[in-house]
Amino acid sequence: MSEQRDYFEEVYEVVRLIPRGRVTNYGTIARYLSLRSGARMVGWAMNGCHNRPDIPAHRVVNSVGVLSGKNFFGGPTIMQQLLEDEGVQIKDDRVIDFKKLFWDPSVELAI
Repeated sequence: MSEQRDYFEEVYEVVRLIPRGRVTNYGTIARYLSLRSGARMVGWAMNGCHNRPDIPAHRVVNSVGVLSGKNFFGGPTIMQQLLEDEGVQIKDDRVIDFKKLFWDPSVELAI
């Protein structure tokens, strides 16, 4: 019998590593974890964890820096406020300097 992967927990482990003031996207996490369902699987994981303070879900945005998951935080401005509290500037629901603040686990966690 093979051991079944817990994809959501693997996603959460990566999200916990995103530094304060940095962001990443769904697809990058999926590629890092070699998830077959890709960004969609990461999105489902993120949708289910917004009430878990140990997972900084607000640091995961879409591929161009838009706060696409903002409606899952219990209010339309909570995700933005959490990011701004960490020094991330947002304008029109988009991370300013997205490329500069982007965190890639395959680069940052390389041995």
